[in-house]
Amino acid sequence: MDFLLSGLAACGACVFTNPLEVVKTRMQLQGELRAPGTYQRHYRNVFHAFITIGRVDGLAALQKGLTPALIYQFLMNGIRLGTYGMVEAGGYLRTSEGTLSPPRSAATGALAGALGAYLGSPIYMVKTHLQAQAATEIAVGHQYKHQGMFQALVQIGQKHGLVGLWRGAMGGLPRVVVGSSTQLCTFTSTKDLITQWEVFPPQSWKAALAAAMTSGIAVVLAMTPFDVVSTRLYNQPTDSQGKGLMYRGLLDALLQTARKEGIFGMYKGLGASYFRLGPHTILSLFFWDQLRIVYHKYTK
Repeated sequence: MDFLLSGLAACGACVFTNPLEVVKTRMQLQGELRAPGTYQRHYRNVFHAFITIGRVDGLAALQKGLTPALIYQFLMNGIRLGTYGMVEAGGYLRTSEGTLSPPRSAATGALAGALGAYLGSPIYMVKTHLQAQAATEIAVGHQYKHQGMFQALVQIGQKHGLVGLWRGAMGGLPRVVVGSSTQLCTFTSTKDLITQWEVFPPQSWKAALAAAMTSGIAVVLAMTPFDVVSTRLYNQPTDSQGKGLMYRGLLDALLQTARKEGIFGMYKGLGASYFRLGPHTILSLFFWDQLRIVYHKYTK
């Protein structure tokens, strides 16, 4: 049941934050491996990107990739949060004195995130392809021209086999490992402190909300560089064997981006990342916490 509740919580958050994911993806691909000032900026900031996409591609384009996004969130976060919740309920995150162990919390979050992200990698790759697709005048990054999620999965599988479906998975894992570890560790630790200090009444939803807001800030700062290169690894064009034509792997993508675009290139789309990851972190963790409370209340 923990896995089901976790997946539903993430899907609830995804419906609200997917338009921000579309904006974030395009801003991260804009000016790929180009020095600042040498390319046309179709998207000047988060708000301009919203207006531009809505005007040129249509308002429906702001929900591009929603189906694979929902499936990915249900699968990845169902496994990630469900596993973490089971470990937490088993008391393995606390010391013999009963206090929370941040290293155990961080390690559990990282391992649970890695498992969920790897299994959901093909869906995430197709989601990225679909969200990057745009009209020619505002297109950024490689354009795959998929007709939908299932057509894309079948086409990639037929052309490159199972290996092609998991292309970019290893490059995408650090993104989720860092994000999941940071998110769950800061959420659990902050909520534990708020409860100990009795900032809010016992079992108040405000404690979960405050902890989720703190976690959202930490996740964006830690995760954005890995998020940028992950998006690019998934979206890069491939040869007939399914190998990427722009990057050899995560380290190569990090080095090329930093060398050609500067340190700020590693944080492209930071504003969009916060507006997407911040609310998504807050909503998913808050829904997850509240759904578990309701479930355990009525199953006792």
